[in-house]
Amino acid sequence: MIRRLVVAMLAATPVAAQQAPPPSPTPLLVAADLRDGLDLSGPWHWSIDPFRSGLAGFHGETPDPGQQRWRDVDVRAEMKRDRRVLDEFDLAHSPLTSLPSSWLTQAPELRHYQGLMWYQRVFAGPAHRQGRYFLRFGAANYATRVYLNGREVGRHEGGFTPFAFDVTALLRDGDNQVTVGVDSQATPATVPPPVTDWENYGGITRDIRLIRTPDTYVDDAWVRLTRDGRLAADVHLDGPAAANHAVHLGIAALGLDRDGVTDARGDWHATMPVPRKLVRWSPEDPRLYDVAVTAGADRWRDRIGFRTITVRGPDILLNGKPIFLRGISMHEEELGTEPTRAMTPAAARALLTEIKDGLHGNYVRLAHYPHSEVTLRLADELGLLVWSEVPVYWLVAWSDPDTLARARAMVAENIGRDRNRAAIAIWSVANETPVTDARNAFLRTLVADVRRLDDTRLVSAALLVDRATANGHPVMTLADPLADALDVMAVNTYNGWYTPDRLADLPASEWRVPADKPLIFSEFGADARAGFHDIATEQKFSEEYQADYYRSTLAMADRLPTLRGMSPWILKDFRSPRRQNPDFQQGWNRKGLISETGQRKAAFDVLARYYAGRADAPPR
Repeated sequence: MIRRLVVAMLAATPVAAQQAPPPSPTPLLVAADLRDGLDLSGPWHWSIDPFRSGLAGFHGETPDPGQQRWRDVDVRAEMKRDRRVLDEFDLAHSPLTSLPSSWLTQAPELRHYQGLMWYQRVFAGPAHRQGRYFLRFGAANYATRVYLNGREVGRHEGGFTPFAFDVTALLRDGDNQVTVGVDSQATPATVPPPVTDWENYGGITRDIRLIRTPDTYVDDAWVRLTRDGRLAADVHLDGPAAANHAVHLGIAALGLDRDGVTDARGDWHATMPVPRKLVRWSPEDPRLYDVAVTAGADRWRDRIGFRTITVRGPDILLNGKPIFLRGISMHEEELGTEPTRAMTPAAARALLTEIKDGLHGNYVRLAHYPHSEVTLRLADELGLLVWSEVPVYWLVAWSDPDTLARARAMVAENIGRDRNRAAIAIWSVANETPVTDARNAFLRTLVADVRRLDDTRLVSAALLVDRATANGHPVMTLADPLADALDVMAVNTYNGWYTPDRLADLPASEWRVPADKPLIFSEFGADARAGFHDIATEQKFSEEYQADYYRSTLAMADRLPTLRGMSPWILKDFRSPRRQNPDFQQGWNRKGLISETGQRKAAFDVLARYYAGRADAPPR
């Protein structure tokens, strides 16, 4: 189902300056990070192309050969052999960088470069090739074209979800040249749009691998607990023998073995009773099981936890029991003064353990886009529930059908990659979007897609509220018409930071929200520069102000009878070019509870003590 929806969305999305028919949609290759393959991370040559001359001439025509970066030629030898040849590129002798990484940190002159970048490297073709080979990218921001040995193999749009191309027919013995053009430039029609509050890290920011599979292989497998407490499996095979093919599902630790046969489209669906030995995944016991699907010569595997997540009135139920989500929001940025969005296992662990162990948390909002598979797998392992979202942020082109198609494809790719992750509890479709009829229709389409693709999780969006004042205190009203389509209502609130409210007045704030659904504070926060103290006046940007802001906002939260969780903004200070106060920001959003290098601020302890007190308390 996911692949069919992605196909429809990509078919509806035009490709700029396209001279040839659009490439085939990418395979899913679910859990590809656990498949054997050749790691292509490491040194790559790079070359900027600010005027995109490698894609089109200055009249919009096909670029001349001297500008075609993907050509499989020895540029120096070609020009030396024929004095008529003019090549205005030579990627094989261009500077080197190490991927995955953003180009913003490759060289000082690239710190604010947004546009087209070309990457190239040569790798040895696998010996004794059998089956199929896929070039798979964990993510590249934003629009990507991939070439192998001088031939285009595919394109992808979207900066945070994986994509792969079948390159079996183009691989050769000996050296193979792979060239990738990545364009980070956002437009009013992209998702996200040009104006955001985070750094736009252009580049190939996640792993690149050459993956081998048999001719017919398991492209998608989804194994989970249904809401009625049964075990369900959906498997899709891809390849010439996909139809009417025997498949086997096995979970050795549970003694589960189930055989089946795919239908004419290569699909197999089965439900079965839950094995009595199964221990449900939870933050207290994040039990994972080795799951395997065998189909002929292919053996697909994943590590999966099994649990249910539902709502009942204002309660969120994990495995049938009410839970309060003690969380924090987090951007995909590693600790350090020069983050480059290279989320290694060590980098992810350094952040998530601050949440799990430091804050006594059980929940993380991964903002504002799908995060790395590395982070999601670690959340599974540590026992952190996850809010995962797509970058439908602030003001996208609500009336543009192509923009909607892009957003729908991102939703499908996000769910397709991660719906085996027990950690994911909530899929979010938007953040802080203004209410209009076009926006409502756009987001209701995304909500419907989520429900069609995954009926085992909750759907939400970070909404805005109407604000007024009565009797000297703020009155917050959730009037967004999208709320009735969501399982969990979520609001971002910054009273006392972006408003003139006195912090002492926040606990008396009045909240008018529907009483029949759970409410989450998806964001609240205040900036502080680590180490800046102002005990006398507690001015904004001081650690004292941020700590008092948290005390007052948490006191306000305690008065909301339907509040079932929170993810304050934010765990770590993060890069944001729009934040330019020279004393306190200098290109950083300072709302982190820890600095960019990991220094804890005073507010960290305020939230940690609050969560420690709620750890064993049932939701109010």
